[in-house]
Amino acid sequence: MSVRVLAGLADALPLGEAWADAAVCAGVLCSVEDPAAALRELARVIRPGGELRFYEHVPSSRPRAAALQRGLDATGIWRRAMGGCHTARRTDAAIVAAGFRVERLERFSFRPTLLDTPVAPKILGSARLP
Repeated sequence: MSVRVLAGLADALPLGEAWADAAVCAGVLCSVEDPAAALRELARVIRPGGELRFYEHVPSSRPRAAALQRGLDATGIWRRAMGGCHTARRTDAAIVAAGFRVERLERFSFRPTLLDTPVAPKILGSARLP
C-alpha cells in the first residue's frame, strides 16, 4: 500500500471525486474556519464505503470544564493563542452530520500538561461513507 501526502486546504482539496480510499483528521476540525465544509470536502474525495479516521477533541461532559471551554471560545483568547482552535466544537456530531457512519468511537481524557486541560476530552475513531 502506498501513501501519498498532498498540500491543500481543508475545504478545497486538490483531489477528484471519490479519489481516496481513506482520510485522516487529527486536531484539524477544531481549527478550520468551517468544519462542516471541510467534512463535506472529505466526503467528496473519499470513495463510497471509504473510511475517515479521526482524533479530535470535543466538549467536556463535566459542567465546570465545559463552562471553561465555552468561556475560552467566547473570549477568543484561546483561539488566538492556539492557531484558531475552538475548544468546545462538537466534532463527533459534525462527522455524523456530514454523512459519515461512525463505526468505532472511543472517548477519553488526555492531558499531558495543565495547558491541555481545555482540550483534554478526546475522541478517537473511524467512520465510513455509505
